[in-house]
Amino acid sequence: MSTRERIIEAADQLFYEQGFEHTSFAQIAQAVGISRGNFYYHFRTKDDILDTVINHRLQRTNVMLEHWEVEGETPSDRIRSFINILIMNRAKIKRFGCPVGTLCSELIKLDHPAQGDAKELFILFRTWLSRQFVQLGHAEKADELAMHLLAQSQGIATLASAFQDEAFINREVDRLHDWLTSCTATP
Repeated sequence: MSTRERIIEAADQLFYEQGFEHTSFAQIAQAVGISRGNFYYHFRTKDDILDTVINHRLQRTNVMLEHWEVEGETPSDRIRSFINILIMNRAKIKRFGCPVGTLCSELIKLDHPAQGDAKELFILFRTWLSRQFVQLGHAEKADELAMHLLAQSQGIATLASAFQDEAFINREVDRLHDWLTSCTATP
């Protein structure tokens, strides 16, 4: 992995764990094990690295969604992959919340120009989920169902983090699976 890639990975993790505003160049450089001068060779401003981190997250999300498309035999299977991400990442979610939701919220509070770019992560999920609901036979309300599922997942992540309750995630994921089953039964 190149130094630039290591910087992006470290910044992504620190932005998630500490927040964009509370992460300094020095902390990112220290996490990578390079001097600040070497850091500046790759990124001139904190906004430059934020843009790169957002693009990195978009690329990773696209790869994940493509994987779910290949692995999931049915739209229901693919939507379950989205729901199960809460379980797969429950320890991190309990500690830090949702990486997409926390970044979007922070950038909105800062009135940061990159808030629209960060929102693209939610748009990517929304569009993908809508397509799955169309394939399930819910064309007329596919976007509504996609937004409902996104809202539920964000609420679960926020409350699990606020209450430090991993069991809550497990219970709510079971409820989401039941909800999806009811959507599958009644197109």
